[in-house]
Amino acid sequence: QVQLVESGGGLVQAGGSLRLSCAASGRTNSNDAMGWFRQAPGKEREFVARIRWSGSSTNYADSVKGRFTISRDNAKNTVYLEMNSLKPEDTAVYYCAAAPGYRPIIRYDYWGQGTQVTVSS
Repeated sequence: QVQLVESGGGLVQAGGSLRLSCAASGRTNSNDAMGWFRQAPGKEREFVARIRWSGSSTNYADSVKGRFTISRDNAKNTVYLEMNSLKPEDTAVYYCAAAPGYRPIIRYDYWGQGTQVTVSS
């Protein structure tokens, strides 16, 4: 099993920046996928970004492409989400998730508790 703990959320003004961290513990493999999701009040949970522990492939939602950057530190088993040029519509609870790499289709089986990000006008 994999345990995930998010941190780094908070209140920031529009146009500002924030970096989220996701610390992973337990059994992880190089081909596992790590993703960031978010859920705003009254809206469905949506995908934000994804990265694997190996390789350089990343994936982003269109709404954050060019503003957010996902990265990793394998030595610390930590995934980061650097958020720049933040907008009020980015306000949401951000969740970290892990998908085992041995499956042919990505399925996120493990989730963190979430961290609140609030962007003011």
